[in-house]
This record gives sequence, C-alpha cells and structure tokens, in this order.
Amino acid sequence: MPTVDDKAVQDLFVIGGGVNGCGIARDAAGRGLGVTLVEKGDLAGATSSASTKLIHGGLRYLEYREFRLVREALIEREVLLRAAPHIVWPLRFVLPHHAGLRPWPLLRLGLFLYDHLGGRRILPPTRALDLRGDPAGEPLRPDYRRAFEYSDCWVEDARLVVLNARDAADRGATVLTRTRCVSARREGGLWRAVLRDETTGAQREVAARALVNAAGPWAADVLAGVAGLNTPARVRLVKGSHIVTRRLYDHDRCYIFQNADGRICFAIPYEEEFTLIGTTDEEFTGDPATAAISEAETDYLCRAVSGYFRRPVTRDDVVWSYAGVRPLYDDGASRAQEATRDYVLTLDHKAAEAPLLSVFGGKITTYRRLAEAAMAKLAPHFPEAGAPWTAAAPLPGGDFPWDGAPALAAALRRDYPFLAEPLARRLVRQYGTRAKAVLGEARGMADLGRDFGAGLTEREVVWQMRKEWAREPEDVLWRRSKLGLRLDAAGRAALARFMATPALAGRAAE
Repeated sequence: MPTVDDKAVQDLFVIGGGVNGCGIARDAAGRGLGVTLVEKGDLAGATSSASTKLIHGGLRYLEYREFRLVREALIEREVLLRAAPHIVWPLRFVLPHHAGLRPWPLLRLGLFLYDHLGGRRILPPTRALDLRGDPAGEPLRPDYRRAFEYSDCWVEDARLVVLNARDAADRGATVLTRTRCVSARREGGLWRAVLRDETTGAQREVAARALVNAAGPWAADVLAGVAGLNTPARVRLVKGSHIVTRRLYDHDRCYIFQNADGRICFAIPYEEEFTLIGTTDEEFTGDPATAAISEAETDYLCRAVSGYFRRPVTRDDVVWSYAGVRPLYDDGASRAQEATRDYVLTLDHKAAEAPLLSVFGGKITTYRRLAEAAMAKLAPHFPEAGAPWTAAAPLPGGDFPWDGAPALAAALRRDYPFLAEPLARRLVRQYGTRAKAVLGEARGMADLGRDFGAGLTEREVVWQMRKEWAREPEDVLWRRSKLGLRLDAAGRAALARFMATPALAGRAAE
C-alpha cells in the first residue's frame, strides 16, 4: 500500500512537467496556492524541448485568420523578452521573395499587420532588403534578389520550462520528476492520486482539491488510464522534426523559406557554431516517447533549404537531429500544418466533485497566457487565490534589462577574471544574474572542479542536479544546455561517472 504524503492536502495537483504544466504550477504557487507537480521523466523531456525554439506570433497563422492567437502571441514576445532576457532574445527573420509567393504588396500588408497587431514596443519593424547588396543575400542563390526582414524572438525552450519549475518551487510548490501518477480518483471532494518513483519503485499518495492534466501528448492517456474517465479527448498528434548542421552562413539572422508544398521551413543560427533547420508536420500515431526523425524527413528538410542556398545541404552536413510530438487540439483541419496551434481548456466538474482541468494544444509562446486562462477557469474553486501576477515578474536570473546580457557577461568577467569570454557569455545565457550563485567563491577554474569539455564543470553540474532537477547526463547535455553538441565520448563518460557518485545520485533538487 502506498504511504500517505506527510504534506497537508494540496490545492492543485499538476500532471506534466512540460511548459504548460510548469507554467500553471508557477502561476498557482505565486497566488498562494499549495501545488504539487509530477513528471514521469525529466522536465521538458518531450515536446517542450523539441520545438523550433521560437517565441513568435506565427506569421503563417494570419492565413488561417487566427487573429486572436497571433495577437496574443505577438504581445507575449515582449512580455517574455523582459521576463527572461538571458534565455529569450530578439531575432530578425529574412523572407526571400520569389514568384511562387504571394504578391509583394500583399506580403507587405501582412507584415504591416504583424508589426502592429501586438503593440510592438521593443522589437524593430519590418523592412525591405535588396539581397544583391545585403549580407543576407550572400548565402542564397543569385536569383533571390529581394526580401522582407521582420522581428520575432528566440528561446532556449527546455530552460524556459526548468526556470518556471524553479520559480514555482521557490514559491512553495513541490516538483517531483521521474515520478509517475499511477492513478487518480475522486473521493470525498478531493482527488487522491497514487504516485510511483520511477527510480526506486516506491509509492505514495497525495490529495488535492483540483487536478490539472497538462500531460501534452499523453493528455488522453491521463484522462482514460489514470483518471478512469470516459471523456472524449480531441487531441491530434503531429510530429515535428529538425536537423542541425555546421554553421551554413556568417550573419546572425534567421531565414524563413516558403516551400512548394505550402509549408514553412526555418534556417536559424544555433549555439554559435551550428544552424538549426526545421520543421516538418506529419500525423503521428503510437507512443510519443518513440518519436524520431525519419530518413524521408531528413531528405525533405535538406531539399527544402537547398532550394534557397547556393551550396546544397546534404545528409553529410547533419550533426544532430531531433523530433517531438505536438499535442494539437483537433479542430478537423484536413492537413497537419493547418491544424490550430491555439489552446483549449476543458473543465470536468459536477456539484460536490473535485474539478479536473485538461489542457489541449497551445504553443510555447503563449504558455504564460495559457496558465492565466487555466487559473481563471479554476477561480470559482479557489476564491482565496491571488490576482494574476506573472506578466511583470522575471523568471529566475532574468532580473536585468532585456538588452543587458552583454553587460552582464562583462560584469561576470570582472568578478571572475579567470573566465574566458565564451564561457562567461554562455553562463549568462543560461543562468542570467544567478550565474554568480553557480560560480560561488571560485577564484580560478580549478575551484570549479573537473572540466568535462566545452567549459562544463563539476560545479555547474552540481548546481543543475541540486537546483534544476537534473538526474542523468542527457538532462545536462540536451535540456539544461546543448553541450551534447560539443562533448566527446570521453567527456560524456566522465560526466556519467560523476553524476552517479553516491553523494549526488538520487538526491532530490532543493
């Protein structure tokens, strides 16, 4: 029999450690509610670490007349840029024009709407480019002569999830990773859930006044298999795959390419030395945990960008790839790329019963607004909860100006003169103002312990394990960072041995 958790009855029990679950947990904890969140794997272990890494309004969604979604997302770009300037930063997008696109004046009108629909204040406006004289034209085939350039933002998606979880925990929430919710049943006006530690097999029980199903691609499984409800879940699973190549061009702008089949493909500067290319949109069936890029998708992405670049991109250029399954709300669209990216929240509740809120769809850009909408849905059940607060609150480490990362990196080097400039820049981009807490009282690189490669030291790994719920090397190399692109086999093996030492292994994050 599971043991009963020694904590009092929680207000909110959240299933799912992706961006939506962690965003809701943070919002609720900041309103004074008691929150427990469980994630069966690592935080951002699925969809939320497999995005195109963009905070954007979704230019192509204007075609489908999703004006509310686009406006909300455009507003959120600058909200998130201010809240997390260490992991979110502005990015300019170059849209080459060719005969297969909409007429030039029509595109200009669409971009005018994009510039003004969200009340842009920080990001620069759209401009026209002559590719024959602009550096953005150099990597492209010579038949592309003009383009539009507009603004959106970039995000370290998995770190966005971790920082929301960290802020939720700092505000009193309990975050349990590698913990599966085996079952949840209504009983005595509460939800009573049985949890199983996926490492030790130990079970325990928690009770809460409301249950939030934010399991992403597994939302339908939670409804039927965990909660035992016969509730139809309109979830459409769509796989998006990406490839990463060595850097294809020298400037710091992103390309957005329109393909002959109507799909959009991005080529984005990535981790300084690489280019990220994506994405695909394919219907998916089966276990989302098994999602992987197919050979056909790799060929498709190579072919799509090769139609624009002077030098064709081939399989030999690919150094890494990833795939994720988006849990879109099934709105009946005939093609995957036409399915809405908007979110839908459903509340299962009858008199005297504990409510169940399920989250369907959504995109990483609007996760904070989704969390506010979720709390508004649950408001009648929590009259004591505080008011919305996240719009003006920085995420951990984000308490500095939106354009202040270079100055913060320079200040870090003054305080820690032994840091090489690239390492100081990376630490600021990951931890913001908390980089100093990571480094502590170190007076030289030796004080940070062994360097596993690419500047990843024992001190930083301990921080990620104790403060950011990292338990396995993959958590460190592919979600807390992307240093897996740089570490060699010996460095990975040494990291695995270090993380398995008894003093660290199995220790819960503080």
